Amino acid sequence: MNLAYLLQRQALRDPERPAILNGAQTVANYGQWAQRCQHLATQFQAAGLQPGDRVALFMRNHVRYLEVVFAAWWAGLAVVPINAKLHLREAQWIIDNAQARWAFVTGDIASENNESLSGLERVIEVDGRKADALWQWPESPVNTPITERRADDLAWLFYTSGTTGRPKGVMITHRNLLTMGLGYFCDVDTVSAQDTIAYAAPMSHGAGIYAIPHLMAGARHMVPPSGGLDPTELFALGQQIGPLSMFAAPTIVKRLVEHAEAAGFSVDACGQTFKTIVYGGAPMYAADIQRALRVMGPRFVQIFGQGESPMVGTVLSRQQLQDTQHAKYSQRLASVGLAQTPVRIRVTDTQGHDLPLGEVGEVVIQGDSVMAGYWRNPEATTQAIQQGWLFTGDMGCLDVDGFLTLKDRSKDMIISGGSNIYPREIEEVLLHAPGVAEAAVVGAPDAEWGEVVVAFVVPQTGQELDTALLDKLCLEEIARFKRPKRYEIVASLPKNNYGKVLKTELRQRLARAT
Repeated sequence: MNLAYLLQRQALRDPERPAILNGAQTVANYGQWAQRCQHLATQFQAAGLQPGDRVALFMRNHVRYLEVVFAAWWAGLAVVPINAKLHLREAQWIIDNAQARWAFVTGDIASENNESLSGLERVIEVDGRKADALWQWPESPVNTPITERRADDLAWLFYTSGTTGRPKGVMITHRNLLTMGLGYFCDVDTVSAQDTIAYAAPMSHGAGIYAIPHLMAGARHMVPPSGGLDPTELFALGQQIGPLSMFAAPTIVKRLVEHAEAAGFSVDACGQTFKTIVYGGAPMYAADIQRALRVMGPRFVQIFGQGESPMVGTVLSRQQLQDTQHAKYSQRLASVGLAQTPVRIRVTDTQGHDLPLGEVGEVVIQGDSVMAGYWRNPEATTQAIQQGWLFTGDMGCLDVDGFLTLKDRSKDMIISGGSNIYPREIEEVLLHAPGVAEAAVVGAPDAEWGEVVVAFVVPQTGQELDTALLDKLCLEEIARFKRPKRYEIVASLPKNNYGKVLKTELRQRLARAT
């Protein structure tokens, strides 16, 4: 099934319903959205693009983003979303690897680079004058039929963040994204036509594909005029057009909470602004979500997934996050929840055998959300998918109720004196220390122990940290062998474009210092 049928269905059901908003201003209803996609699909076909060809989107969040995506699908093409924060040369590598024929860019990206993209038949600035002809409406309605695609045909070629080398192209099919969309209603949140999803996180990532369940429900799709995260802007828009739903990395959640706290917003005021904030993509520490719940109320749902199983893995529901009276509340708060409806979750040893409950191993996922494989990389595909199971590289354990608790990426685990140490456990403790804003724990090579634990700690603004007090807190909360042997007080932590801490860079920093 071609995902473009979802848009066609809504356009036929309720063509006048507001669909795409620039802030509070409606720029397209569902009928207009579908007509624009049909017209653009016709332009693709007239230029000779064939079903299965790739179209790249190197764009900041923009009201035309979803029009390009669904027009490409309407014509049977596959979309290559590229994070707008990447350097142009990084984007060029992705375009070359994907063998994309066209690229759509926003003017701000084009103007901030002295170089230009190459090897493409066309590069279109969606907010430039040359693009207007592509969106110029014909006098009579267009009736371009949707190009038939199989459920397992490529829809979304997503490139991993590439923190340890060149990114890999994750082949996401129409079936994968449809599964994600239907699973959203089962596990994450209800959606009605009166809802509004806000695209403050990059539309090239999870925020963009969350358009699918909201389109299914006929909801509104709002791009903030800033095109990104501005807490003042989002709170104002939520008050103006109704409570917003959105996907957010933990770093975005922290900024929203800090703004709400600084502005003195009550829990009720936050509820009038935000309906649902789904968070994921990086660890959310218990201290941070407790603060978020205290300041903003029961707005939050946690999901765990990967680019290889987009937005589908586990879910910690709104109800579970606020059930403070449950006997296992603290353990569940530190978990990433239960397997989502479309998938099965297991924890295995290095041979792929199931481990007993409570034992830490690699998390593996099976279901219709799991990618078709890595683009032009059969070796990596064979390594990642074995007997239908996706080996995620994440380490975790399951409890008797089915809740999954993540420890760390397998490459981030520290082995000191033969004992496995999971950095997240130590980071959770450090974040409870007064004056600590952020913490990241890595292993440093050691001749005697193999590795020793080193903690990089960022103080809150205006605070000075006493490492002796940090050490005392660790000794009170965790085993002695797990406590950091050294503390590095730093102004900030290196992060990639999605807000994930680059622990590889921290380890390299330690290696250079020896």
